[in-house]
Amino acid sequence: MDITVQELKERLDKGEELNMFDVREPNEYEDDNIGATLIPLGDLPYRLDELEGLEDEEVIVHCRSGARSARAQQILEENGFSNVRNVIGGMLAYRAQ
Repeated sequence: MDITVQELKERLDKGEELNMFDVREPNEYEDDNIGATLIPLGDLPYRLDELEGLEDEEVIVHCRSGARSARAQQILEENGFSNVRNVIGGMLAYRAQ
């Protein structure tokens, strides 16, 4: 299941507390981020313990364009996460709106 940048922006603007993870690289995150927790895609399989307890919670993942976060979504689902949402279009779409 995916989430649109419009829905994400509305929820962030309302101040909702979200389980949101940015799977880009640190340099990309430093250049521009929307407050998500940084876990680069390559590190994700080794850092799943940091997401312990979120298996049944909504988890939102994003990257630059949506490709890496789609892979992150797959990794999380393969590891028992049941409600992972990928931000369609990633940061490019988020900043373009």
